[in-house]
Amino acid sequence: MNVYQEFEWRGMIYAATPGLEDLLARQKVTAYIGFDPSAPSLHVGSLLPIMALVHLQRHGHTPLALIGGGTGLIGDPSGRTEERPLLAKEQALANAEKIEKQLSRFLDRSSAIFANNADWLCSINLVDFLRDVGKYFTVNYILAKE
Repeated sequence: MNVYQEFEWRGMIYAATPGLEDLLARQKVTAYIGFDPSAPSLHVGSLLPIMALVHLQRHGHTPLALIGGGTGLIGDPSGRTEERPLLAKEQALANAEKIEKQLSRFLDRSSAIFANNADWLCSINLVDFLRDVGKYFTVNYILAKE
């Protein structure tokens, strides 16, 4: 049984990109799931994505657990009626460390990648970012977005 067939057998697939089954059978991929550090522990909603990474790893693929230590400092742009409470940087980073430790109990570190986006996002200077990236977006383009 390949990983796609295992996902089907477990009822983990609702819809899939055409060709995914063939791709997963032909080559090894890196798959990532992002984890929000707004709390010091994982929650039940993380179980299915974690198990997807576990099954991918068991079939020889590379799981990437991306912890949002940097994006977790920004707030929640999902369109909810209330913004997620903003955490102090120290608290978000402490939560991220705890979540990584919990994820290590599911994923074999020898073939998994653990990353915290705070490692690169917290070192970005706003002026440098606007100079290097912002120049590609016109004000009219940005205002046309919702």
